[in-house]
Amino acid sequence: MKILVTGTAGFIGFHLVNRLLKEGHEIVGIDNINDYYDIKLKIDRLAFSGINLNKNKKDFPIESINNNYRFYKCDLENEKKLNYILKYERPSAVCHLAAQAGVRYSLINPKAYINSNILGFQNMIDSSKKNGVDNFCYASSSSVYGANTVLPFSTDQRVDHPISLYAATKKSNELVAHNYSHLYGIKTTGLRFFTVYGPWGRPDMALFLFVKALLNNEKINVFNNGDMLRDFTYIDDIISGIFSVINSPAKSPAVSTPSNPTKAPYKIYNIGNNKPIKLLDFIKAIENNLNKKFEINFMNIQPGDVPNTFAEISDLVEDFDYKPAVNINQGIKNFINWYKSYYKVK
Repeated sequence: MKILVTGTAGFIGFHLVNRLLKEGHEIVGIDNINDYYDIKLKIDRLAFSGINLNKNKKDFPIESINNNYRFYKCDLENEKKLNYILKYERPSAVCHLAAQAGVRYSLINPKAYINSNILGFQNMIDSSKKNGVDNFCYASSSSVYGANTVLPFSTDQRVDHPISLYAATKKSNELVAHNYSHLYGIKTTGLRFFTVYGPWGRPDMALFLFVKALLNNEKINVFNNGDMLRDFTYIDDIISGIFSVINSPAKSPAVSTPSNPTKAPYKIYNIGNNKPIKLLDFIKAIENNLNKKFEINFMNIQPGDVPNTFAEISDLVEDFDYKPAVNINQGIKNFINWYKSYYKVK
């Protein structure tokens, strides 16, 4: 199957591409390679998948040197170019992962979230509709649960009170997707990811920041005085969930449900580990892996942060036999091994 994936220079998109290629799919990748964090890491992810931007001087698309993979550099706001790519490539499915990430950055640069996550999402789903794609899955986020306090977070809960602009943009994506499912019959599946971590992860995320600080004997900032609960989910388990959804697009339910009263071919899943741990226990696991102790600067909770996350995943288990396989200690060990290798830390 030919699958178009956006955000392929990003953390999750990079891992998804490599899983899909391994399974024999043809991939069309899109990313704008922005400077939200270290561009070198993004370029190296692409190079790992056979897309060499440093040596390739020709116009896009760039063909992978060893895989069935073509890459386009493109901003999501560029509707004309997106339409061209979709019209030329004619993918059978789209997995839209590209977005402006980060809760705290949305307080500093809100316009980036409107442009990428709202305008960009609208351009992507509309270009898919115009070019005959009826299997459209996309990244949402556990942040949509916002002010909800009932745990675990379930897709049957209302998510009307986001507490960050990032969360609001992700909720808007779900609303737009439902609209396209209802009006045009496009099969849309939203995936609410819960605290993804693992090798090749983003430098602004907790595990990356903590490991880097400990190896450099630097203090770490721990918010809400460490009183936080997170459903840390290893990247391979996230990819397993996405892979299942791509191969089995949303169907119209036989009966109306609270999360889908219109019977549109529309579905939302949580993808999490279903085993949240305390942030201080997560920090302790890093210390045990590196055999070093953190110096911690305890701080108040940051605006936009959700104190607790916990994914209820029964529908993903029922529909796809989803089983998170990597425990927190193994996941942290895998990340540290990658970090030391990538940054040449002895």
